[in-house]
Amino acid sequence: MTKHAGIFTHYDDVWLLDGVRTPFVDYNGALGQVSPTDLGIKVAREAFSASGVDPADVGHVFAGNMAQASFDVFCLPRHVGLYSGVPVEVPATMTQRVCGTGIELIMQAGDRIKLGQISLGLCVGTESMSRNPVAAYTHRSGFRMGQVEFKDFLWEALLDPAPNATMGDTAENLAKRYEISREMTDRFAHESFERALHAKESGFLAGEITPVSNETFELAGYRSRGIRLGSKTTRLDTDTHIRQSPLEKLAEIRPAFGGVQTGGNSSAIVDGAAAALVASGEHARARDKQPLARVIAGTVVGVPPEIMGIGPAPAIRLLAERTGVAVDAIDRFEINEAFGAQCLAVIRELDIPRARVNVNGGAIAIGHPLGATGVRLTLTLARELRHSGKRYGIASACIGGGQGIALLL
Repeated sequence: MTKHAGIFTHYDDVWLLDGVRTPFVDYNGALGQVSPTDLGIKVAREAFSASGVDPADVGHVFAGNMAQASFDVFCLPRHVGLYSGVPVEVPATMTQRVCGTGIELIMQAGDRIKLGQISLGLCVGTESMSRNPVAAYTHRSGFRMGQVEFKDFLWEALLDPAPNATMGDTAENLAKRYEISREMTDRFAHESFERALHAKESGFLAGEITPVSNETFELAGYRSRGIRLGSKTTRLDTDTHIRQSPLEKLAEIRPAFGGVQTGGNSSAIVDGAAAALVASGEHARARDKQPLARVIAGTVVGVPPEIMGIGPAPAIRLLAERTGVAVDAIDRFEINEAFGAQCLAVIRELDIPRARVNVNGGAIAIGHPLGATGVRLTLTLARELRHSGKRYGIASACIGGGQGIALLL
């Protein structure tokens, strides 16, 4: 890789104002039948309510979602904006950068602000992993005898056909390359659960979560939408995957890809959504809003698909090189825990202290709803910097297909 390969953007006066997320709820749980559009509407409405920001000030809606989890998903960005009170004249886009989607949304908002096109952007990442379809792509012209083929989109989408490797295989490749053992990977997962448990019990995570109940979203002149929880649940207010996970219990779980990765030390499959409001400094100051953090810069790079999980390392390095803020100067990192071995490889490659990484737990414990994760990482990071009185933080994620993304706050 050449020294400056990739995309780098610096933001002079861009701010993360506020944001919220739903609880992240285990696959096929109480959010299992809720459309990602309605999850997105919920967090957008709550972000406006919590921050006191007027939806009428939004200049663009940036929405992210990966799975085709609803027949009306083409309209997801528009419906998120309209049903959350954003004026009908305000445009909206859908973005997909796999696990980096949420961070990409915040960078896109920063780009539009930097260009002077908007002063406030609504960024919403939303994902229903449960509603991933069982699909067929080759039957439009009919079925041939013995060749009817429907496949599980959620499972099949984890295969990258270029290297003929699943996402789990790419983590195993990194485990071999960086000599990461099963015991190391399980210990990392155990620490993720322990940190998340502490963050949950201390109330830290509650500060970014908006409770979800059965609710109807009205829009004058249009059909109503809403959320109907399953499993006889009437209210959700905490992440459901966070639990006691003793090292000895993690060690008993069978490998999922023939190596060190298991269902216990890989990211949890969950449903959820997150929203963030990104504004120019002028906009924030004019309305006397106290932002959560300043958005300094962002990067996106490419890496070999067969080791896609290493992506955060070169993305973070590029961020450090171009901003002049050394990796050693970063107080907190939120690096998505797609897989335990993958995250350990990034930590080892950058030689960063484990004590600075995912101090409130990560996706192994909390979960990884693809399109929402990057927004969650950014919000958690901003809140942690404020909570701990620290200055610099980086949110980063690896990206299926071979990319890395990083954002400096």
